[in-house]
Amino acid sequence: MQRLYTGSISITSKKDGYVRVTELEHEGAIFVDHSHLHTALHGDIVEVELLGKKKNVKGEDEMYGTVTKIIERGKKGYAGVLEEENGMFFLVPDDKRMYTDIIIPNNKRNDADVGMKVVVNITDWTDAKKSPIGEVSVVLGKPGDNDAEMLAYALERGFSDKHQDKVVNEATEIKSRGITEEDKKDRRDFRSIPTFTIDPVDAQDFDDAISFKKLENAKDGNRYEIGIHIADVSFYVKPGMHLDEEAISRQTSVYLVDRCIPMLPEVLSNDLCSLVQGQDRLVMSAVFEIDEDGKIYNEWYGRSLINSHRRYTYEDAQKTLDEKKGDFYEELNTLNTIAKKLTQARFDNGALSLETDEVKFKLDEKGVPVDVYVKERGDTHKLIEEFMLMANKNVSKFITKKQEEKNGEGKAICIYRIHDKPDADRMHELDLYIRGLGYTVRFMDGLIPSQDLNNLLKKMGDRPEKPLLQVHITRSMAKAIYSTKNIGHYGLAFDYYSNFTSPIRRYPDVLTHRLLMRVLEGDYPEESERGIYEKLCAQASRREKEASDAERGSIKYKQVEYMSYRIGQEFDGMVTGVSEWGIYVEENKSKCEGMIRLRDLGDDFYNYDQKGMRVFGERTGVEYKIGTPVKIKVKNANLDLRMIDYSLVI
Repeated sequence: MQRLYTGSISITSKKDGYVRVTELEHEGAIFVDHSHLHTALHGDIVEVELLGKKKNVKGEDEMYGTVTKIIERGKKGYAGVLEEENGMFFLVPDDKRMYTDIIIPNNKRNDADVGMKVVVNITDWTDAKKSPIGEVSVVLGKPGDNDAEMLAYALERGFSDKHQDKVVNEATEIKSRGITEEDKKDRRDFRSIPTFTIDPVDAQDFDDAISFKKLENAKDGNRYEIGIHIADVSFYVKPGMHLDEEAISRQTSVYLVDRCIPMLPEVLSNDLCSLVQGQDRLVMSAVFEIDEDGKIYNEWYGRSLINSHRRYTYEDAQKTLDEKKGDFYEELNTLNTIAKKLTQARFDNGALSLETDEVKFKLDEKGVPVDVYVKERGDTHKLIEEFMLMANKNVSKFITKKQEEKNGEGKAICIYRIHDKPDADRMHELDLYIRGLGYTVRFMDGLIPSQDLNNLLKKMGDRPEKPLLQVHITRSMAKAIYSTKNIGHYGLAFDYYSNFTSPIRRYPDVLTHRLLMRVLEGDYPEESERGIYEKLCAQASRREKEASDAERGSIKYKQVEYMSYRIGQEFDGMVTGVSEWGIYVEENKSKCEGMIRLRDLGDDFYNYDQKGMRVFGERTGVEYKIGTPVKIKVKNANLDLRMIDYSLVI
């Protein structure tokens, strides 16, 4: 049996580790006790030697092993507070899964004072019996300050809020040149066709615009020319440039609660590349001749020129649809009609219907959250989403088919966004979760059919536990990643899918644009290039996760901060999970999740029933399970631990 495996390690509160590896996903993770971590930290990619199996504390068989090599550190740095004791300086990390302090030599403090919030890079750590040595890379400020706390999440993961000088200089030079008449040559001109953008009210970078023209003389019903126009970032950012090198390093923009840390300098992302209203802009376009049912008759791809006639917010566009009047109402209404049919066609083909809640904050001038709410998704959100999906799918198919015509099936090189089928064990866990909610679904070939999940979500209507199920379904799925090897996208039920529509904020989209142009020009990529693209895909997948971790961390911090100003206040909540320690409860409006300890549930002795997914009182018989509505009071909000404690209001 194979002894050495590679995987990501997770560190528990007891300072032990679990390594999950693809080859053993049906058998669980490999347990590594603290003495065998050999300097491995949470999130690291490690090589682990499988030593055997033994019984764990629950009496279950469990694989165990030892870390033999650190392949890649999970974090680029560690944020925390600089402390001093007996003349020795050290970092107390914010991340409680970081099980050791980091020693900071006096000459590596970077002028940071004791008590300041800093980011530290580990410079030397080969002996697990000793503390790691590090140096202060960034002094953030006072703990608790909004800028210090928010930036820490990005900087820990290697996303600097500042671009290198050589990158800014390069971008500034491009911006100063502007768009010349030479740049506009040999581009299809859409400037006279109604064109608009629809984005969030606070958006600064506009990646995409839609043009709409009703075609005359259609013989069999109405037909339309719909153009999806995307900022032509690849025209400005070329291989070998400093801009390109940094974009490769970043791979993505990072959206924290209160700011965006852009992949490209703002003179490009928010200005020259952004499809602002009333300005000529260079774009890459996917143009479709389409009927009212969403059937495509013709397609065209290439470099174009647009001038957006209207910058819509989602709310403005929705108002136009609702009131049936205003700029481009007819165009919006027709697009909305087609989008709904495209959506239904996806679901009929097996796509999953998942809309998870997006938490938004209202902050005061100091960054303190004064309100938390869930962002509403109207028809205009779904309209844009559907046409972006259409462009992504068809561009991916076009790039693939053109190469296969020349090189044969399976020989195409494209940056696919792939999504594998779910793991059977996760499907089983999802089934148990659904049963805990009081519903049943079918199992077919180890999977719950997507149609059954869609029907269940539809059946639940506006029930408060529906968002919980949507989150749980999402977590039970495989993670979508980038690859040059196409297996399709399970969640969308697409055979071909690539990211094409957001090159200002995602590097894989830039690569897709470059590949599209190469195919259009007959310069097909060679098989010898696949390794380079595959490495870029792996890096993009990894950086995407790191950005997502930073974003989620900033949201959790603000949720805890929000509740820290509301100690003693009462709210309505819902049970989101149960455990042997207590029940997890989510406040209905803000989605702030916290725990009610078993001892705070009332005058009874409460037991945890793992099989029944419930906590119940021995004397009263009162039970709490997922979806149970409860009245709660904020007992404590610990910003250091990022934890909220609730108590039950009887």
